[in-house]
Amino acid sequence: MAKRSHARRSTSQGYAEDGNYRGSRHKSSRRHRNDDNIVEINSRSQQIETAYSPPRSPQPLRAKNQAQQDYINAIRHHALTFGIGPAGTGKSYCAGALAAEALESGRIERIILTRPAVETGENLGFLPGDLDQKFSVYIDAFRDILNERLGAGTVDYCLRHGRIVAAPLAFMRGKTFNSKTFVILDEAQNTSVAQMKMFLTRIGEDCKVVINGDIEQSDIRGPNGLADAIQRLDKLASVHIHEFAREDIVRSGLVRDIIDRYELN
Repeated sequence: MAKRSHARRSTSQGYAEDGNYRGSRHKSSRRHRNDDNIVEINSRSQQIETAYSPPRSPQPLRAKNQAQQDYINAIRHHALTFGIGPAGTGKSYCAGALAAEALESGRIERIILTRPAVETGENLGFLPGDLDQKFSVYIDAFRDILNERLGAGTVDYCLRHGRIVAAPLAFMRGKTFNSKTFVILDEAQNTSVAQMKMFLTRIGEDCKVVINGDIEQSDIRGPNGLADAIQRLDKLASVHIHEFAREDIVRSGLVRDIIDRYELN
């Protein structure tokens, strides 16, 4: 009796008459059903990759109007070019795209991006991180341009290996811009006369220098280094001063209307 009772309990737990365990078949079936609900969290959608890795533009730099074309030609044929005028005219974009083009083609070996570390009407206080992380706030716009022209991976590599250097204007003292170097000073309307003189005297032989800014949007008090330099260097050999007008704004028609309300009324 005890043996028969034990056999019945074993059968109810999944044993067949031949003694083989059949519960494994049901367990396997349950595992198969659960596989349908598994989601691979490591999968990467195309939308996420697009958001964090903007695609590189396959098109060469093309001017959007005659003013931009004149500015591009000036940069290509002069050692020092000033680009002045209102926001939205493409001053920074054209300079950054030309620098990326020259680096990719091998005509230059290094890009230097700099600007005064001046906030627009407010004090951000102490920013976290090392110097590169602190200054990245000021240079993000140029990084977007380089990412578009070179690709984000190439830009990261060049930043790590010193092919692209981004540093505050104050750290330019004592440096020499050697040949095969493309230097861009952005937001130059926020330089003092002394800072501008210091920067200009860094220029070495056979390097390319572009200085951009809008004199009407200076965030500093006292004499403006950009306006002073334009007055002093006008008609100097190898120096070109290109001035954009309100009609040359390509960012949007709304920006033109906004500037009219602020500057013409």
